[in-house]
Amino acid sequence: MNNPVAQTPTNICPYCARENRAGARFCAVCGTALSVALVPAMANADRDALKMAKLRLEHPNLAAKIAEYVGKPIEKAIGMLPAGAKDLIADSSRGALATGLKFAVGTMGDPNPKASQDRLHKILVAGTGVVGGAAGLASMLVELPVSTCIMLRSIADIARSEGHDITAPDVQLACLEVFALGGKAASDDASEEGYWAIRFALATAVSEAATYLANRGAVVEGVPQLVRFVSAIAARFSVIVTEEVAAKAIPVVGAVSGGLINLAFLDHFQEMARGHFVVKRLEAQYGTDLVQAEYGKL
Repeated sequence: MNNPVAQTPTNICPYCARENRAGARFCAVCGTALSVALVPAMANADRDALKMAKLRLEHPNLAAKIAEYVGKPIEKAIGMLPAGAKDLIADSSRGALATGLKFAVGTMGDPNPKASQDRLHKILVAGTGVVGGAAGLASMLVELPVSTCIMLRSIADIARSEGHDITAPDVQLACLEVFALGGKAASDDASEEGYWAIRFALATAVSEAATYLANRGAVVEGVPQLVRFVSAIAARFSVIVTEEVAAKAIPVVGAVSGGLINLAFLDHFQEMARGHFVVKRLEAQYGTDLVQAEYGKL
């Protein structure tokens, strides 16, 4: 039986080619009436997938996992960090993301969908955690770009498994966007913590970076569009990295627990990636307005 259809206005003006806001019925520039496209109402299987994605995105349990590994709340572990450590971690987080961006644009090749290799990436990132946990704080910050790139490969693997073309600049940036999910920037209030609120906060930086990469196709250090994008992601990612470093810095943690903590972080980002790219897959099929509306109902 055919699915019912819902009317969703397109946002590209057929006369002047201006891109209008989602839901607009008349062009903001020339006043031309925008055509109405028919899209299928969301199928039950897709609604179930969206429900699972929302559970992943809105209910991360990373802090609880870390507390289980180190035997104390993560807030206490953060309080034990030496003076100046948070600033050093924030700088290292920006550097790791910049490295990850180059890595993403330069190495993500095969766009053909295939099952993601979550277990392989967990083995790899656990190995870096063992080394970092055994060698102390300084080594952890050196390890961060390596583990970030491994996590990024896993995120891209999940994106590809959901049917996304990982050679496309917007998908590569969406992979990096995952590092902002589940982390709270210092400037956030309660209304800015949800999935759609985070995406809205990042939208301008993501759009500028995507436009730059689409035109240039390569990452150049110091380009304002990319600097703004990396800084926007790092503001949230560094919060999560601070939790990781604080947990590993506890004297009793050591190498084995360092590996387990890395596993917890990768598991967190794999869950965020799975939810994120299910949502984006459904957006490509149904449009953002319909997906966001359904998401809010669940």
